[in-house]
Amino acid sequence: MATDIVVPHLGDSVLEATIIKWVKHEGEFVKIGETILELETEKANFEVAAETSGVLKSIGRGENEDVEVGDVLGSIDTSSKPAETAEIKQPKTKRNAETKTEAKNLSDEVKATPVARNIANQSNVDLTEVKPTGLENKITKDDVESHIQSGHNQDKISDTATESISSELFPSLSQLHSNREKRVKMSRRRRTIARRLKEAQNSAAILTTFNEIDMSSVMEIRKRRKEEFKDKYGVSLGFSSFFVKACIGALKLFPELNSEIQDEEIVYKNYYDIGIAIGAEEGLVVPVIRDADRKSFAEIEQEVKDFALKATDGTLTLDELMGGTFSITNGGVYGSLMSTPIINPPQVGILGLHKIEQRPVVVDSEIVIKPMMFVALSYDHRIVDGKEAVQYLVKIKELIEDPEVLLIEG
Repeated sequence: MATDIVVPHLGDSVLEATIIKWVKHEGEFVKIGETILELETEKANFEVAAETSGVLKSIGRGENEDVEVGDVLGSIDTSSKPAETAEIKQPKTKRNAETKTEAKNLSDEVKATPVARNIANQSNVDLTEVKPTGLENKITKDDVESHIQSGHNQDKISDTATESISSELFPSLSQLHSNREKRVKMSRRRRTIARRLKEAQNSAAILTTFNEIDMSSVMEIRKRRKEEFKDKYGVSLGFSSFFVKACIGALKLFPELNSEIQDEEIVYKNYYDIGIAIGAEEGLVVPVIRDADRKSFAEIEQEVKDFALKATDGTLTLDELMGGTFSITNGGVYGSLMSTPIINPPQVGILGLHKIEQRPVVVDSEIVIKPMMFVALSYDHRIVDGKEAVQYLVKIKELIEDPEVLLIEG
């Protein structure tokens, strides 16, 4: 008896996915609950587990194929036992080059991000030969691409990539262009990011206002309390918790920035779910700190740390990426001095943080050097007026420059 493997429910509003890789191969015995394949959705990676034990009888959809919820991906023969399994077969993929089963199994055991593994599969790269540079000795997308560019994979390129001597001496125009360009299909997440950013610009009236903040007080607190804080809570005291707390304090004064438009109504949120933008291999992701107003500095710092690790590993869940009432993004970690962040619909505001630089400023009629940060607030002018936007950013400035107020005012 055969049981179909189907694309399961992937979360609210998520209808499509892309097959990253098959973990199990045709003819291999699988136990109920074991991961059979990995999918990439617009929000997170998703593991499909076997709903019954048996032999993977067939694989109907290959790696890199787009599929929809309910699509049949293959089947499991539930009448077979482990001893009856046939020789393991390679899964069907879109690439022509194939490696031996033993080599593939070794590659599967190597620690690598889903994106890195996907690129390796497409380019026929043996992950055991790639030098890892990621967290916990994990291979990243950049590691695989560097390996390919260095020429280590040259001997494994398919025969069609190596032309005869005459074609090497007299290459065609198409060959010349192929050597100067590289075409890579956009991942589902990158396509979604591109679509949502364009939708945000088309549907909202986005404006940005700027200010600058003297970071001296926060930096002094961090320097004075960092060792004690880490010993007590097991996590470093960063800037994230200060800005999350400051955003919430300002949102309570300017609730328009913690709202959204639904048809012809404005929905004001009486809770504070703060999205934290994190750069991942496949683009920006925005996991959400739920009820951030009820959490301590340490709890906020721990969640941000966990989100960063999960973003690197590609293990953020759909629940962690859903919703959010306001967002914070920090281009300063990449060296950005100033930028105009794009809001994350249906939210109507996002705070952009930037690089801290020592700059001359005037204090009490004297020029002094201070660690300054430019901050930017992008907002939807359909709900938020310029006056409220400016005052909101001024409040952020006041709270960060006098962080004790964060404790006094909660």
